[in-house]
Amino acid sequence: MAQTARKNKRDDVIDENLKRVYEDMLDQDVPDRFLDLLTQLKDQDQAKKTSSESDE
Repeated sequence: MAQTARKNKRDDVIDENLKRVYEDMLDQDVPDRFLDLLTQLKDQDQAKKTSSESDE
């Protein structure tokens, strides 16, 4: 029974630490490199839509 209590306590500590790390990651800004890549992809997508509309 003592082992079960220790395991539950250890699991609780691990859960709390994982939640804390996850929350910290959510609070971080998206790196500029990723934002630049997203902008490039959106621009390419828009260019494809524009060229396909002009073909019609």
